[in-house]
Amino acid sequence: MGSALLIGIAINLVNVIGRYAFGYSLYWAEEALVYLMIWGVFIGVAAIAFNGDHLNMDLFSSNLGDPWKTIINACMLVVLLLCCGFAISQSWKVVSLFYMAGQVSVAAGIPKAIPHAALLIGFILMLLAVVIRIRSYLTGKF
Repeated sequence: MGSALLIGIAINLVNVIGRYAFGYSLYWAEEALVYLMIWGVFIGVAAIAFNGDHLNMDLFSSNLGDPWKTIINACMLVVLLLCCGFAISQSWKVVSLFYMAGQVSVAAGIPKAIPHAALLIGFILMLLAVVIRIRSYLTGKF
């Protein structure tokens, strides 16, 4: 995440200096910055899932007793894993189609499979993070 942010800052800095000091701008910079942000967000999703820092709607479940709380946490875990699996399968299809079609972005000429692969990699990493921390997800203690 940090590397993507630093690379984005460097591209933006070069673009600003080039535009105002030399009258030349990088025509592909905005597109590359968007793709870097997408990668940063989806890598961050895995870190958030690993730490259990995502949003929780636990107004009622936080006051429940132990067996009910574990049951609700298990249900949430199953739904989370199913959603990750569904997102992975759909992302794989999209990335495969872009790869086979050979489509590239308009300005930067970046293969469209690369930015779309951020979702695929992000959801795979999130699934792995949840599986690794499965005990924490069941107990609600991170």
